[in-house]
Amino acid sequence: MKNLADLQAIKEKSQNEMKAHSTRVLVGMATCGIAAGAKPIIEALEEGVKMNNLADVEVSRVGCIGLCQYEPLVEVVKEGEDPVTYVNMDVDKVNKVIEKHLKGGEIVEEYTVSGTALT
Repeated sequence: MKNLADLQAIKEKSQNEMKAHSTRVLVGMATCGIAAGAKPIIEALEEGVKMNNLADVEVSRVGCIGLCQYEPLVEVVKEGEDPVTYVNMDVDKVNKVIEKHLKGGEIVEEYTVSGTALT
């Protein structure tokens, strides 16, 4: 990047790429998330999205989501809907979220902040 025009081009490219995905899956990969085991979580999500040909789903690494005591955290953000934050995730939970939420559109309440996963 050498000038403002280059920066604007990067911005536009990023915005166009984001529009291609109606669902974003964010995995908390700050220090607390990594220490809690987020690496196998993101790997399972990336593999599950690929294996199920979920072309409209983008899996992204993000920093702190803000609930460090409930790591690993996964947030599903679907266009036009409120974000859903899944807590205390493991690979088995990821597989269920892929099947029920990402493929079927059904939130897995017991894994969410408002569900029983916090107890």
